[in-house]
Amino acid sequence: MMTVDTVVEIANNALYLIIKVSLPVLLVSLIVGLVISIFQTVTSIQEQTLTFVPKIICVFLSLMLFGHWMLNSMVEFMVELFSNFALYVNG
Repeated sequence: MMTVDTVVEIANNALYLIIKVSLPVLLVSLIVGLVISIFQTVTSIQEQTLTFVPKIICVFLSLMLFGHWMLNSMVEFMVELFSNFALYVNG
């Protein structure tokens, strides 16, 4: 039977999974942006695309690198959720 505690636990696990899965890509984007900002400050170059293009490339590469793990984590969560579906339904 589905209780408030069960719903809170599922939501908690889902939010933790979202943070865990998005963290590598966000960290790559943050680090690349910081390095390029420091480079722009040191060289006095204020070009908008200098920040945008390397970030897109690095985020794409990090998605290629971590994508398999990210997808496996999400599938594992959904399989666990659907396998316990009978426990959540009143009956």
